[in-house]
Amino acid sequence: MMLKPFASGVPQAWRLALCATTALALATLAPAADVPSQTGAVTLDSLGLQPSGPPVREHPGWRAPKLILVSGQLQDQLPSLAAAFPSVKFIEVSRASEREVAAADATIGVCSAEVLGKATHLQWIQWLAAGVERCVQQPQLRERHIILTNMQRIQGPSMAEHVIALMLVLSRHLDYFLREQSQAHWAQEGTPQLIDLQGRTVLIVGLGGIGTEVAQRAHALGMRIIATRASGHGGPDYVSYVGAPDELLKLTREADYVVNCAPLTPQTTGIFNQEFFATMKATAYFINVGRGKSVVTADLVTALAAGKIAGAGLDVVDPEPLPADSALWRAPHLVITPHVSADTAAAAQQRMALVTENLRRYSAGESLLAVVDPARGY
Repeated sequence: MMLKPFASGVPQAWRLALCATTALALATLAPAADVPSQTGAVTLDSLGLQPSGPPVREHPGWRAPKLILVSGQLQDQLPSLAAAFPSVKFIEVSRASEREVAAADATIGVCSAEVLGKATHLQWIQWLAAGVERCVQQPQLRERHIILTNMQRIQGPSMAEHVIALMLVLSRHLDYFLREQSQAHWAQEGTPQLIDLQGRTVLIVGLGGIGTEVAQRAHALGMRIIATRASGHGGPDYVSYVGAPDELLKLTREADYVVNCAPLTPQTTGIFNQEFFATMKATAYFINVGRGKSVVTADLVTALAAGKIAGAGLDVVDPEPLPADSALWRAPHLVITPHVSADTAAAAQQRMALVTENLRRYSAGESLLAVVDPARGY
C-alpha cells in the first residue's frame, strides 16, 4: 500500500537542513527509558510558545503512542527519532501497511483524507508548517476531535528577516542594480530613487507570531508600525495601532508597506483584490509571506502594470509552483522567491525542537505546544 501525505508547504531543502540540525535539536534529550526530557526549551520559550489546552491524557482515547506515521520529508530523521523515543515505532507513511496505518496513534507531517480515513486510532497530528488550511478542511479532523499542532511562531524569525530583505530589495532597487552589474555597467546616472525605511509606515496584516517578529525588526529600523489581527487589539508597545480585520482598507491608506502574514482562512481568501490595490498609495509596496490565495493574482498584476502601486515582493503565490506562463513572471517591479522564507538551518533546528518537545509532551500525557483551533483555522 502506497499512501502519500499532502505536501506540507515546507521547502524541500528543509530535509537537507534537518540532516545537519536534528542531532543538535536532540542533543539535550536525557537518555530516559521511554519519555525523553524536555528539549529546545530556551528556543521555544523565547518564541512565546506556551502549553495550551488540557493535558492530552484527558483526551478521550489517549494512550502513550506506540506507532507514529511520518512524512517522507523526515525519513532521514527516523533513526534519531527512534533513538530518542525507543518505545515508539516510527514508519514513513508510504511504507506503512494497512494494519500499521489503522493502528497509528499520531502522524507527523501527514494529514491527507486517505490516511485519516484509514487511521482509525489516530489522536494527534503534528503538522510541519504554520499554515494548516489543508488539515482543517478535512471533515474527520473535527468529527473525531483529532488534536492538531503546527509550527506557529517557529518560522517567525526567519520569515521576518525575509520580509525585511524584500523591503530593502524594493526600496533600494537592488534588482535594478543587479541587472546593471550583470552587464558590467556602472549605473550612476538616471537610477531609480532610493528610499529609506526609517520614518515609513508598515501595515502588518495578521499580527500573530510571524507578524510580531516582522514588527520587531521594522521597529528597530525606525519604522512606524500599524497592524490588524483577528484575535483582539493587543500588541507590543512599539506597535502604534492594532485594528480589526475590517479596518484593512482604512489602515492601508496610511501605509508605505503592506505585509501579509495572515493565515489562509475563508475570511482572508482573496482579500488583496482590486479594491485593496486601488486603496494603496501609488508609492507603496505590497509584500506577501502569508498565503498566495489571499491575493487575487490578476488584480495584483494589473496594479503593477498600471503603476497603481510601486512594487511587490512575493514569497508565496497561487498556484505553487508558479507556472512558466504566469503573468507574474513578467510583471514589473516585482520580486518573487519560491516559498523559501523559512528555509534556513536555524528554522530547521527550531522545527525539530518543537517536534521532539511535542513528542515528549504527548508521550507523557501533558499539554502540547502550538495547538491549532480548527474552527478558526490557526
